[in-house]
Amino acid sequence: MPVPVPRQRAIPAVEGGQAHAASPSGGPAQAAPALGALSGQEPSSTRHGTSGDASHGVTADNADNDDAHDSGAAGGTAPLTLLVIEDDPAGALTVPELRDAAGRQIRVRTARNLTEAERLLTDDVQCVLLDLTLRTPGPATTSEGAAEAEADDELATLRHVLRLAPRHAVLALTPAEDTERGAEAVRVGAQDYLFRDELDSRLLSRAVRYAVERKRSDRAERRLTESKLRAQENARLERGLLPTPLLEGSSLRFAARYRPGRSRALLGGDFYDTVRTPDGTVHAMIGDVCGHGPDEAALGVELRIAWRALTLAGLCGDRLLSTLQQVLEHERDSDEIFATLCTVDIAPDGRRAGLCLAGHPAPLISRPARSRALVGGDAGADAGVPPVAELLPYENGGPALGLLPNARWPRQQVELGGEWSLMLYTDGLIEGRTGEGRERLGQDGMVDMVRRQLAEGLRGEELLRAAVNEVRDLNGGELTDDVAVLLLDRVA
Repeated sequence: MPVPVPRQRAIPAVEGGQAHAASPSGGPAQAAPALGALSGQEPSSTRHGTSGDASHGVTADNADNDDAHDSGAAGGTAPLTLLVIEDDPAGALTVPELRDAAGRQIRVRTARNLTEAERLLTDDVQCVLLDLTLRTPGPATTSEGAAEAEADDELATLRHVLRLAPRHAVLALTPAEDTERGAEAVRVGAQDYLFRDELDSRLLSRAVRYAVERKRSDRAERRLTESKLRAQENARLERGLLPTPLLEGSSLRFAARYRPGRSRALLGGDFYDTVRTPDGTVHAMIGDVCGHGPDEAALGVELRIAWRALTLAGLCGDRLLSTLQQVLEHERDSDEIFATLCTVDIAPDGRRAGLCLAGHPAPLISRPARSRALVGGDAGADAGVPPVAELLPYENGGPALGLLPNARWPRQQVELGGEWSLMLYTDGLIEGRTGEGRERLGQDGMVDMVRRQLAEGLRGEELLRAAVNEVRDLNGGELTDDVAVLLLDRVA
């Protein structure tokens, strides 16, 4: 652990000129007004304000407060404000008139104890000057450990101030030549330390500005680190929610698209997966955990991984969904959390499928025009006739996972035909608005949109991209909910 250099060398020479030298006697080099008689200083008994935030660190909840605090401390329109915390009964401690980099007077407030300091520590204060000789109320110490207890008490006071002012720069004021105590104060969390008998105007002004800028730099670096960690976590969640399909050996073509909602930086609770089991059956699913944010995304990852494991273990239909509901019930934070799910298992020949719906919208299937009259037939499609798009049956679906105990999810047999395209989607695709009014796109509107896009010759990823972009445009901007779409194609 590095040991801070003495105070005189810790303050960068950011402006020309040298600090006034201290007098040979060790006292201040020039006369300075007493703390309570500074020009422009308000009497402490007349000031009112809210206490500072006593929490540790910078979180998303106080990020706005940090930004506002930084704007005043970064040479903006507001001058710097210094809060001095000291209780010298003789009133010997004096603070000279201080100026910021623009030549404006630094405002000074004085608190005689920690209770008063908490009241005066408002958002316009950027720096705290703490006298390490300040005592906090406590039981008297014995003579044997008096020296050790004294040091502990001073550091405890500093730690209390650091907890009281996590977003403020803190300068420690030590007795003359007590370099060891000053270095320990910096190790605990102060930005710098000063000697009590060297409160020179130029030196203290620079120390305050330096401490404020250093604190701002530390907070900015911490926010950058937190941002990088969130980005890494987002990437892990994305890999968990949107995996690579396991379709080796299958003739089906796969495409997928995901767009996060505008109200979140993290992925939401939408998830999907596709795997091919050893018997040649292709299993696909798409789901949506209610709510948004990292907790819902993490739960979606758990359900997606559980689905893949159970599918590869041979479970299907009602047995699989019943087991997934047990996973959801054990992993969710609240009984109100539920998830919708759509599963499809496509036979090895690609002509039939089993469909299970757990409170989820039914998939959309498109087939050449002749497929309606000749389902499963091998005759060629009518030339120039656009494919037919329609929803698969949804009347026999079951409830969303997590809503009803001992629920059942019947598996419906669906005839697909020789050539088809199957689209699974989350409700973000159909819940967007279609203009200025309250009307939403809905499933019927989505079917009409896809039919038109198919007639324009769009297929595969181009179809998904066009569908998601048009839904966003109809909504008049980014959708409030996440959108996940999965497409499986079989060409005869």
